[in-house]
Amino acid sequence: MAATQMLAVNARKVVLVGTSLFFLAFVVLLPFWSWLGAHDHRVWLWTTLAGWVLGALALPLIGKHTGEGRLG
Repeated sequence: MAATQMLAVNARKVVLVGTSLFFLAFVVLLPFWSWLGAHDHRVWLWTTLAGWVLGALALPLIGKHTGEGRLG
């Protein structure tokens, strides 16, 4: 069986795009605060906020791991 090679991916760009999309979704949903609450869908707003915050927290860690040679 032939050995497979790892795919080289720029993790910083992937996380930055994902974090940006979560922020965009948060901004788009924010004006619908009352409608989301009235229909018990406010969890979508909190999900986008969590994705944005976690992505923002991950960016410095990616820099640290890349600098230490752990991400290639």
